[in-house]
Amino acid sequence: MVFRCFVVCISLLLLAISAYAVEPVERLPDPAMEARARSISTELRCLVCQNESIDESHADLAHDIRVLVRERLKAGDTDAQATQAVVSRYGDFVLLRPPVKPATWLLWFGPVALLLTGLTGTLYWLRSRPAVVPPALSAVEQAELERLLKDDA
Repeated sequence: MVFRCFVVCISLLLLAISAYAVEPVERLPDPAMEARARSISTELRCLVCQNESIDESHADLAHDIRVLVRERLKAGDTDAQATQAVVSRYGDFVLLRPPVKPATWLLWFGPVALLLTGLTGTLYWLRSRPAVVPPALSAVEQAELERLLKDDA
């Protein structure tokens, strides 16, 4: 019982740590503007962690990008302009959902193309294999089969 409580407490603590990646000194005094900043931060990838948004990441670079977003919002940028400022500095890779354009077609359609190529190759291979025809039964085997079928009936 004590061990379960310990595990639950540690799990909750770890969840709380990731929820508070945004440091108090970064937060904007205006709650509406802070909400906008947090919304933008959840859409941007941490370039160090790569599996987390900058809102969740504790990396120094994620901190720098969060500060940049907040500075842009304080300067009067719209959400799209603040996001574009980050993209122009770090490229489309910083977006957790990059746009569909010729430079990202491989990213968007590559996995599907690879899967379809693999399925097509597998179907071709299965169809090109020679059919396996079992050998005919010998007279002794045929008699034994008929005897067994007669016994079952």
